[in-house]
Amino acid sequence: MSESRTVTSKTEGARYDTARSPSLWLTVLSLAVFAALIALGVWQVERRAWKLALIDRVEQRVHAPAQPIPSPAAWSMVTAANDEYRHVSLAGRFLHDSETLVQAVTEEGPGYWVLTPLQRADGTQVLVNRGFVPSERRDVSARRDGNPDGQVEITGLLRMTEPKGGFLRNNVPQHNRWYSRDIAAIAAARGLHEVAPFFVDADAGSQTASGPIGGLTVIRFPNNHLIYALTWFALAFMLAGWIFVTFGGGLFRRRRFVHEPAGGPDASARRTGSDAGTIVEQT
Repeated sequence: MSESRTVTSKTEGARYDTARSPSLWLTVLSLAVFAALIALGVWQVERRAWKLALIDRVEQRVHAPAQPIPSPAAWSMVTAANDEYRHVSLAGRFLHDSETLVQAVTEEGPGYWVLTPLQRADGTQVLVNRGFVPSERRDVSARRDGNPDGQVEITGLLRMTEPKGGFLRNNVPQHNRWYSRDIAAIAAARGLHEVAPFFVDADAGSQTASGPIGGLTVIRFPNNHLIYALTWFALAFMLAGWIFVTFGGGLFRRRRFVHEPAGGPDASARRTGSDAGTIVEQT
């Protein structure tokens, strides 16, 4: 008799409750986020393929035999995608009095790039980044022995102009402070005409004994796209698991048996027989 009352006291206030289905807007939002994560992952895979192709093209250009720079008639068609880092050659006479020092940080330490116009036989000019000098040699008088006066031949890498300034720093031409190799701005400040819209990074073989250190061009293309793709796909996978548990789990969910205090208003309606024990139904 006491055992019967114990069972009755534990189950007296029980009722059935079925979990509600997730709302429509939450379902749509979850699926939209899942689709967006998959799209981002696919986009990063495509970006990785593009980056690998770019690196391969640049490597081929850098190590190819030097070719003459594009003619003035083709200057307007020179683009970064088709021409940057192309190994080129040119000849002319340096205009040392019109050189420009651009702040730089290299493997040799902080200092300056020395950009000097090269006057060619056809009257056109090309800015040549002759290389790096430390701060103590920024004055041209400290390196006159390294400034050739006659005809020279230069080989190097074709580079595109940098009109947007350096990192968080803009060029100040009126104060002769340069943080990026902005060809148009440098040409205007030096009074140059018929200047190529690109410049050439001289290689190490073009430097003179006491001149700037050439061949310091850094060719580096960050390629983290695989990590990004795996991250997006992992987030999509976790979201898919949550969607399955939250939305699909209802197919296997049982009715919940919920206890209420004994003697509630509907207690008598939930009893069968003489206070029978717990009944659990399959949904």
